[in-house]
Amino acid sequence: MRPPINERIDTNMANRYDAVIIGAGHNGLVCGAYLARKGFKVCLLERREIAGGAAVSEPVWPGYRVSTASYTMALLQPRIIQELELAKYGYEIVVPSPMLHLYGDGRSLVLRAEGERLFADIARFSEADAEAYGKYRAHMTKLGKVVSEMLWEIPPDPADNALSARSRLLGFAWRFRDMGEQFYELYDVLTLSARDFLGRWFESDEMITAMGFYASCGGAATSICSPGSAYVLLRGFIRDHTTGAGPAGFVRGGMGAISEAIAASGKAHGMEVRCDAPVAEVLIDGERATGVRLASGERIEAGCVISNVATKVLFQQLVNAKHVAPEFLSRVARIRDRSTAFKVHLALNRLPTFKDFDAQAAGFAYPAQVRIAPSVEYLERAWDAAKYGGIAPHPALVVMTPSVVDPGVAPEGKHLISIFGQHAPYALREGTWNTQRERLCQIVLDTLAVHAPDIRECIDDAQVLSPADLERIFALPGGHVHHGELSADQIFFRRPVQGAADYRTPIKGLYQCGASVHPGGGVTGVPGHNAAQVVMRAERR
Repeated sequence: MRPPINERIDTNMANRYDAVIIGAGHNGLVCGAYLARKGFKVCLLERREIAGGAAVSEPVWPGYRVSTASYTMALLQPRIIQELELAKYGYEIVVPSPMLHLYGDGRSLVLRAEGERLFADIARFSEADAEAYGKYRAHMTKLGKVVSEMLWEIPPDPADNALSARSRLLGFAWRFRDMGEQFYELYDVLTLSARDFLGRWFESDEMITAMGFYASCGGAATSICSPGSAYVLLRGFIRDHTTGAGPAGFVRGGMGAISEAIAASGKAHGMEVRCDAPVAEVLIDGERATGVRLASGERIEAGCVISNVATKVLFQQLVNAKHVAPEFLSRVARIRDRSTAFKVHLALNRLPTFKDFDAQAAGFAYPAQVRIAPSVEYLERAWDAAKYGGIAPHPALVVMTPSVVDPGVAPEGKHLISIFGQHAPYALREGTWNTQRERLCQIVLDTLAVHAPDIRECIDDAQVLSPADLERIFALPGGHVHHGELSADQIFFRRPVQGAADYRTPIKGLYQCGASVHPGGGVTGVPGHNAAQVVMRAERR
């Protein structure tokens, strides 16, 4: 049994720590676990009743463990899994069936591992695309290796003229001195649209749609045809799935099991986690952060404060503006973070039938992973609707049924579907999300029913989380799962803003470790890992 991560502690204990972390999301837990292993006395403070941030499993209905926000493990880095010994604390991956991409009209593509079967499936659309697929993956794997190495970098500040800063910049340039032609190839990924980039490799609309799906459905307020959206294509190539840490897939027990394992790893070295402990203010004495004040009035002193919350939340709600330069606050206010992503969870009395799925032809019994997006035009029209403040009548959907391979996430004889959708704007042109939430649910079910006509007969209950709900529940400004766009102007030394990319802030002793900082969102654990390294060097007693 995994140890609980939302236990309370005796508030009569000494309220003095080496580090206090605001927000017990997975990055905060990673940061705390690394610090605890180095002897730091660490306390994480979580405003909700459950730790884990967006990587949680919640009992939305009795007997269910619903991954209410993050829904699959694709990016958690093997180094972190192994160094924190997560398998020892209950972390386990269940490999689902391959992704099934549905186009409609009887057309589909099973995105299985490379091989003759995949070649034949792609060749149904284009033999040239089947030939190009292996070359495309090899190219992206090469670029992904460069980007995966950059994950662990502390971004230098090119505008800082201090000798130490210049030294860090030169060190970065030296480590990546052999990039050669890859520099130009990465520049293309950062500037081109996914549609244009993929058009260099593939000729069929079906392959461009399948390969570019997440450029228009990954939580970003962008489209497959937006300049710079090709960068999203690299995210599938920044994790090595062949190491001893295991492959990607569903996490047994839901995404919360990741957070539970990280918390248990940290607790084994003395890390503390307090839930129902919302922070109201970062305490600053002179020019240094010295602790926090909780909403209850309790004050907790610390040698340093580390924020896992979004940069906007930190500097617009928790830090008094008098301690920060107006120019810096203006940069924070300009972070682009309006999302069009939403979640719909369905409690089922049985599995729906996907009419275009042939188990015998596919080679597996049921599609636990399904994507719905018939064409590039479909994605663009959905984006157009959301861009102008409307709910797309035909949104792109990722439909996950984890209970097919992990029965423990639903009661016996029942099933769970978690749908991650795009193209429902945070700010509606007409109405509010309190009045439009049910409409969104019906649009999603209508879209799903085109491919699974019996879906409504299978539903016992439903939960709909609009972008506004994601903001309210998980403290995600604009409902953005990455705390802000992953675009050329908001990555690496520009993330979260100029002058704060090295996990430090303008306030001494105040650091950031969440999705707001490099390398951004997704359940990678890297922001927490990198922030811990910076804190250990700067705050070592």
